[in-house]
Amino acid sequence: MRDRAKKKVKFIYKVLIIFIFTLILILVTGTIFGILAQRAIVGFQESENLNEERHTFSGIGQIRASTADYQPGMVIILVSFYYNPNDIGFSEELVHRIRDFREIISGYFSSLTLNDLSQLDENNIKTELLQRFNAILRLGKIEALFFNDYLIIS
Repeated sequence: MRDRAKKKVKFIYKVLIIFIFTLILILVTGTIFGILAQRAIVGFQESENLNEERHTFSGIGQIRASTADYQPGMVIILVSFYYNPNDIGFSEELVHRIRDFREIISGYFSSLTLNDLSQLDENNIKTELLQRFNAILRLGKIEALFFNDYLIIS
């Protein structure tokens, strides 16, 4: 009878050892799979970011615009923004619209007085110019404008 009990105990130990090894194998395999899957996702996101490369478009150049005052003031401004150079159609449209952008900026500041400009926040001016720029663009949109130079001379 003791032999039978020892055999049962040995059998239970063998089953437990097999169960533990199987569990360890499952955990190790899952961990390895999770690490490899995470690396693949990160690599895919990095390659997507390379396709969305951003360059600064500053082709509009510096603009000097007179204000609407009786004794006009002067606004000197250099506007730039990000664009994707891999989007060839949009890049070409931007180049073709440089003159329009310059006219929009000049027209906007020429319609304002020095008093108007002193009351406007720079972000409000950027928002208004951005809306006017995007209104004439057909192949893409500009997300944000930057003022590299912004000077108001009385």
